[in-house]
Amino acid sequence: MPPPTATAAEPIVEVHQLEKRFGAFRAVAGVSFSVRRGEIFGFLGPNGAGKSTTIRMLCGLLTPSGGRGTVAGLDIVRDTERIKTRIGYMSQKFSLYDELTVEENIDFYSGIYRLPPAKKTARKDWVLEMAGLRHHRQARTAELSGGWKQRLALGCAVLHEPPILFLDEPTSGVDPNSRRQFWDLIYTLSGEGVTVFVTTHYMEESEYCDRLGIIYRGELIALGTPRELKTEHMPEAVLEIDCERPNDAMLVVERLPEVKEVALFGRGLHAVAVDAAAAERAIRAALAAGSFTGARLERIVPTLEDVFVSLIEARDEQAGRQAEVKS
Repeated sequence: MPPPTATAAEPIVEVHQLEKRFGAFRAVAGVSFSVRRGEIFGFLGPNGAGKSTTIRMLCGLLTPSGGRGTVAGLDIVRDTERIKTRIGYMSQKFSLYDELTVEENIDFYSGIYRLPPAKKTARKDWVLEMAGLRHHRQARTAELSGGWKQRLALGCAVLHEPPILFLDEPTSGVDPNSRRQFWDLIYTLSGEGVTVFVTTHYMEESEYCDRLGIIYRGELIALGTPRELKTEHMPEAVLEIDCERPNDAMLVVERLPEVKEVALFGRGLHAVAVDAAAAERAIRAALAAGSFTGARLERIVPTLEDVFVSLIEARDEQAGRQAEVKS
């Protein structure tokens, strides 16, 4: 199912040169971006890239070291307490009370968000229905599977009907089926006008977002729709190689000067090259010389994983050159 298209251009999150330092370490190194109202915006990056640190600053949980930003029109430095009333926040740890039942957790968060009694009952019923938890309402939360806990945490995060929902690695540690079902719930919320800001390191999930920011070592190294990232941020060609003994074939292909980089991808290989025709000729000759019979080569549209790896390697090469100049 394709993600819904954001129709409103009005930004609900705006960030300019946002920075966070812990001593001499820059966890977030001056990022700038905006999130439009009603869109699903993804922050993609490896562990330790600065995703969670950024989202915690936007939620008023961490004070920035520099830069500025607003969430729902509120300043992330001056208005932290007001921001917390306008957002939903869900971390990968789910922030649930295991000894309470499903219903008791919902009641607890209704009190935290100070829902009036008349509204509390209706919102609890909505959460139980939305998350499919009606038959589990009396179950202790500790007894729920990871997927059901995930649904409950999402329901608790949106009890107070916030205009924007921050999800920090929300599907980490759950099975693929639960992950897909969880994204169905995200689409439902987005269709109702909720803006969703989600951090992830799963490439599959990144495809579900309206727009993506790729963050690495605290820096925002690319920004755009999944299609834009694949067509505009990867000038090199990608060749898909389907052959026997792919591990051995990779050792052959990576030595070719016509190939910039090569990696295992599923049961085959993806090779990146500046000149696709020259690389294809060199790869075919090398595989034939190595007795890799029946190899199939095809130029393909890059995947987000291809783009991600290419951008990170380019950033590392740039950092290496800068370090050499300084030394």
